[in-house]
Amino acid sequence: MRQRLMVVVAHPDDESFGCGSTLLHAAAAGVTTAVVCATRGEAGDPAPGSHVGHAELARVRERELHEAANILGVSSVRLLDFTDSGMAGDADASTLVGAPFGAVRDAVRGQVEDFRPHVVITLDAADGHRDHARIRDATVAAVEGTQVQRVYLQCLSQELMQRWLEHARIATPDSAYLTASGTPDPLVTTLLDSADLLPLREKAIAAHGSQVSPYAGLPPDLYRNFLTVERLQRVVPPWSGGERETGLF
Repeated sequence: MRQRLMVVVAHPDDESFGCGSTLLHAAAAGVTTAVVCATRGEAGDPAPGSHVGHAELARVRERELHEAANILGVSSVRLLDFTDSGMAGDADASTLVGAPFGAVRDAVRGQVEDFRPHVVITLDAADGHRDHARIRDATVAAVEGTQVQRVYLQCLSQELMQRWLEHARIATPDSAYLTASGTPDPLVTTLLDSADLLPLREKAIAAHGSQVSPYAGLPPDLYRNFLTVERLQRVVPPWSGGERETGLF
């Protein structure tokens, strides 16, 4: 049986902005991949000049998700029925954060049981977005008792995030992500060299034209540091130390 990898994210674009090169890495190794996305990103802000209105944002972002997934070699895109919670404020029971935790966990578990992945990856939520934290916690809980062999968090490097924040405080002082922290380097268990995948990753990122890329306008060295090395933390089975992994399969 071919190896199978499932990436579980909160919004359309998370699969490209966050996990794009990891998905490309898996596809290049002959792995069958799937993306589960919890919402359609309807609480996001359309990018300036995109000519996308809030009323059509969910439909546009769903289309962009499918376009990006095709570029990333993803064989299956699965959308759950939660709505985007936004960064702050009230979150009703239809939203990813407002829904009962068990409902989110069980929705993810249903996808895991159907696709039967060997490896599951979700976000580390180190950018501070509450939807990212919710889908992370629900995904880790959902795989308990299943046949999933390994679970990873796709990490935002704490060192790189500090540099990103220094840039963002000047370039986008009203950004909602100015309190993002990143994952400390000692927690990173797995490093993937993704430099050769950068052109395809950039193409997948560009497919999300309704959104502003978090990498837009970065200094070239910081841009490459973010997008040419994938950093992951293995949480199942727990990491026991030793040399970092340099591959997933």
